[in-house]
Amino acid sequence: MNPRLQDLPIYEFRRSQVDAVYYNLAQVALNRIGPSQCYPIPKLKNLALIIEKDAWIIIDRSLNEMPVAAWLNFKTIHRQSLHEAVDCHLRLYHAHADLILQQTLEAMQQLLGEKLHEPETDTGANVLPFHHAKITDKT
Repeated sequence: MNPRLQDLPIYEFRRSQVDAVYYNLAQVALNRIGPSQCYPIPKLKNLALIIEKDAWIIIDRSLNEMPVAAWLNFKTIHRQSLHEAVDCHLRLYHAHADLILQQTLEAMQQLLGEKLHEPETDTGANVLPFHHAKITDKT
């Protein structure tokens, strides 16, 4: 378990799912940008989202980075297709955390999409242009 979440009282625990679009985007960002990222959540004052391989954690920066909610234990072992939702556990640490979950996921999609399109997120790998070979019919 993520050390940030150990020994914290849980308000509510749910078995949940994350849509494939969010999970896949987070995995691409973790691979390209870095293993741990933190982004302020637009329109949600003092809240930020930490994205790590094993957990996505909403924190309140005004309360010493106290967790508000967390998606954990992503079940990808038996996942057969990239379009399938990913089962996970959802922990809520605040009575009203469920009110910001969808907004947080949508903000994550926008922020990561923008970050992945920035030039400085280039991994440094040289990509060679693909030249179309002219195919001639010799029949």
